[in-house]
Amino acid sequence: MNALRLLLSAMLLTLLFPIVAGAIGHVRLTGYNKNYTQAINPVDYEFGGLDLSQPIEGMVTNRLRLRAEATLSSHVSVELAYDISPWVQEAGGDPEWSLAHNLQEREYRAVDFADRLYPDDDEAAGSFQIYQNLDRALVTVNTSLADTYVGRQAVAWGSARVINPTDVLAPFSFDALDVEDRRGVDAVRIRIPLGLMGELDGGLVFGDDAHFRNNAFFLRAKTYHARTDISAIVTGFRRHLMLGIDITRPIGGAGCWLEAAHVLVGALEDGYRRNDLDYFRITTGFDYVLRDGTYLFCEYHYNGAGYDADRLQVSDLLSPAYLDGSVFLTGKHYLCPGITHPVTPLITVSGQMLVNLSDPSLFLAPGAEYNIAENIYLSAGANIGLGARGEIVSSGGLDVDLRVNSEFGNYADLYYASFRVYF
Repeated sequence: MNALRLLLSAMLLTLLFPIVAGAIGHVRLTGYNKNYTQAINPVDYEFGGLDLSQPIEGMVTNRLRLRAEATLSSHVSVELAYDISPWVQEAGGDPEWSLAHNLQEREYRAVDFADRLYPDDDEAAGSFQIYQNLDRALVTVNTSLADTYVGRQAVAWGSARVINPTDVLAPFSFDALDVEDRRGVDAVRIRIPLGLMGELDGGLVFGDDAHFRNNAFFLRAKTYHARTDISAIVTGFRRHLMLGIDITRPIGGAGCWLEAAHVLVGALEDGYRRNDLDYFRITTGFDYVLRDGTYLFCEYHYNGAGYDADRLQVSDLLSPAYLDGSVFLTGKHYLCPGITHPVTPLITVSGQMLVNLSDPSLFLAPGAEYNIAENIYLSAGANIGLGARGEIVSSGGLDVDLRVNSEFGNYADLYYASFRVYF
């Protein structure tokens, strides 16, 4: 009942917002509805001659998002966004099916509704569940000196296309299907323009109960020189300190980028410093658009927090890089090429590959999209992991362990169709 009351309050606030705000300024209501129908083929394992394979699971998810913006004056605006997401799948299934999704989620929200609206948290999950997300609740104040943002908002940086080393607050995992709206965080942010192309950007981000150990802060300076955008960033999060840089510029007809971050584990708390767990990540790449509209890109990513496949243990994923630093990949060296090609003005095909160069193993993401009508899209695709699958081995007595063997060989295959309507 508590969850229901919270839902009704949020929906009432979102729905009444345009009416109230419309009396004092300009208001705009937008949103979308997205449906994803998915088939998930889990990895097959064997142990002691037994076949531990699991059947293909089906899942249907729907996401309705309502977004309201109101201009209260020439300097002040307000934004609200609320999602409700029912999904259906076989009883006992788990929607968090990949390794990246199974890594512990650490959100930066001081207070929030329970994610699961139905059934209640004290009830067993069945084949039908409903999730909710108050994703934006933001007041923006614009002046000639600075822009100030207070409330739940999207905070992100980085120019890399697939893996952003400097994006540690609310990044998308590389295998996420819906990457249109980054999940909001609770923050106070100030952006100060410096000349025509420069900017000073800083803020505080609040975690659970706004406790110091759960919070984050950032200070980012951006400048432009000799056709090059240069950003330097300092971020403190979960007691750790990150020093990052992001550089982009054109070379010939291609766009090029380099994004890097070094994380000092425990640097912000006395007695917690762990030099041996510090890690460095870097992504560099280029993109190019051909005359026929085909878009090409290729990235190389180095993950200093990763491991060689024959040395990786599941317990390694409990390190600060994975629990706090939003690191998803478990290897060290990656190559990621991608292509998007317009077959017709209304049909687009795409493909992306993430290659673990050490295993070796591959993650493939082919897709196609059809713009049926204005603001209506139909798409289909797959996420496919290729590589040596893991082995379940005895570690003595009744204890068993997973021998990884390769990273993407342990990823379930996913096939999906999507229908999206914007309004």
